[in-house]
Amino acid sequence: MEKPVTELCTHTPTSMNYRDQDLVDDLLGKRSFTEVMFMQIMGREPRPVDMRMLDAVLITLMEHGFTPSAIATRMIYMSAPENLQGAVSAGLMAVGSQFVGTMENNARLLEQIIEAQDQAAKAREIVLEIKANKSHLPGFGHHMHKPDDPRSIKLLALAQAEPELPGTYVKALRLLSATIDEIYGKHITINATGATAALLGEIGIPSTLMRGFAVISRAAGLVAHVAEEQKSPAGRFIWDKIDHEIPYVKTPLK
Repeated sequence: MEKPVTELCTHTPTSMNYRDQDLVDDLLGKRSFTEVMFMQIMGREPRPVDMRMLDAVLITLMEHGFTPSAIATRMIYMSAPENLQGAVSAGLMAVGSQFVGTMENNARLLEQIIEAQDQAAKAREIVLEIKANKSHLPGFGHHMHKPDDPRSIKLLALAQAEPELPGTYVKALRLLSATIDEIYGKHITINATGATAALLGEIGIPSTLMRGFAVISRAAGLVAHVAEEQKSPAGRFIWDKIDHEIPYVKTPLK
């Protein structure tokens, strides 16, 4: 086997480098966290448009109230307040195919459309297959935001206002959305993860890495839930509420 190498970091007794940048001389006090994060993950210098789109995505995905991830974090923190990182990591486990992390699945659909010679036909094929299988529509629908998700409207408008972006992912998403509405016979909103998939795709983030940015963003939001839990605990209330609302039913063994 070839000996592996790393391009991410090196250090000496008196210095440390992130890629080809000196941490002390080139980064500290000169670059933002988002810039350095992008540089580390993508291996290239971020453009101003990359930062605008990425910041918009990170802010959007940071918080959405008492979601499963936030509830998990609060419950674990209530149980083990000495283990803040354990509480946050518990919440991050909920970043998956149903909540927050669905941009990865949506982006894969957009990539199929972008790569197709007949994009309209490919979008139709995708939607018909999803409907036939009664599968979840990744990046579409929301239990609260109807008829449209205001976050998606803003995110897509931000992307379309950037002349430097190719617009291929946004175009594919809008085509997919119109096809869904036609085949399902009703309007189904593009949710925030659908819009963030398009924005991340526009700045060159591979679909296989998109969920990682959701993890980074949601981690900050979960730390905020821990901070609030320290001041105004909700974990015990959630526990008591469930204990009272879900009744015990005695049933004979089979």
